[in-house]
Amino acid sequence: MLRTHHSRRDVLKILTAAPLVASRGVSAAQSATAPAPAKTRLCLVSRHLQWASMEEAVGVAAEAGCKAIAWTVRQGAHILPEKVERDLPRAVDLAHKAGLETPMLITALNEGKSERAEEVLGTMRAIGIRYYRAAPFRYDYSRDLAQQIEALKPRIASLVQLNEKYGTTAMYHTHSAYGNIGGGVWDLWLAVKDFDPQFVGLNYDLGHATIRGGTGWIETSHIAHKFVHGLSVKDFRWVKSSSPTARPTGRRGGGPADRASRASWSPEMVPGGDGMVDFKGMLSYFKSAGFAGPVELYQEYHVNVPGIAEPVNMLGTDYGKWKLEMPKSQYVALLKRDVTFYTNALTESGLL
Repeated sequence: MLRTHHSRRDVLKILTAAPLVASRGVSAAQSATAPAPAKTRLCLVSRHLQWASMEEAVGVAAEAGCKAIAWTVRQGAHILPEKVERDLPRAVDLAHKAGLETPMLITALNEGKSERAEEVLGTMRAIGIRYYRAAPFRYDYSRDLAQQIEALKPRIASLVQLNEKYGTTAMYHTHSAYGNIGGGVWDLWLAVKDFDPQFVGLNYDLGHATIRGGTGWIETSHIAHKFVHGLSVKDFRWVKSSSPTARPTGRRGGGPADRASRASWSPEMVPGGDGMVDFKGMLSYFKSAGFAGPVELYQEYHVNVPGIAEPVNMLGTDYGKWKLEMPKSQYVALLKRDVTFYTNALTESGLL
């Protein structure tokens, strides 16, 4: 967590020093102040605040009872990769002044050659942030899946190499969206299991693990737990649509047999506690496995707002484009409700 303000000049000193210290046999990670040991913190994902400026965002988060925020560094976010050296220290400083920690980031990085990877990681190191969520990889369902998982390893290795240099840890997200590698958890575990978990692992999404595997989370959490550095909490329920859902054919689609096997049910995200995710069982397991790390709080559900015909999606959209479609007081009340529910769930499990 940022204790004092870091200027852009301070950050640039860290970045320019990294190649020099590495050539002398000392990593940039060793030359900078080490981040604090991991501890469990419920972190609001900053995407949900992209209707507000950074200054207003931290005030809203604090008013709702948040203790930490996960800033996003990618296109469409408060912090753009090309401005990370200037804007990330400022964002973390604003959060700190509002009483919020920043134990992790959400990024567009997933391999060593990702856009401005070294600048992002070097800035993280300069201000004492270790963990970041990495961007997903995608399947091509027309090709052998096992070969695709194997082919990921050199790309992951290139990011691990940078993490070793900067003392950072990538967390690949287990998202159930169609085509994502990691929806089943086991596939991402296969991709990372031969690397040092100090530098790469998983951000285990309780909601998406349940969507893809039901009670199969029992096995996937056990097999992957040594690589789980972060958790994501969200809830859902199955709803039946009026007509069957068909996926397109082609590179990422399926053929007729694939479409025929797909039922007309889909997951609907809901506020925590209103769905079917076994928070008690899942969080208690991770407590028993020794988990300590950031826990992302997402709001992906829809809410009814007086005067608006269609339910409003709390997930939101890009910074600079999204206008809040409800009274600010209503948003704060919804967020406060979510913070309270998940804080209680984490406390009851012993993680907080």
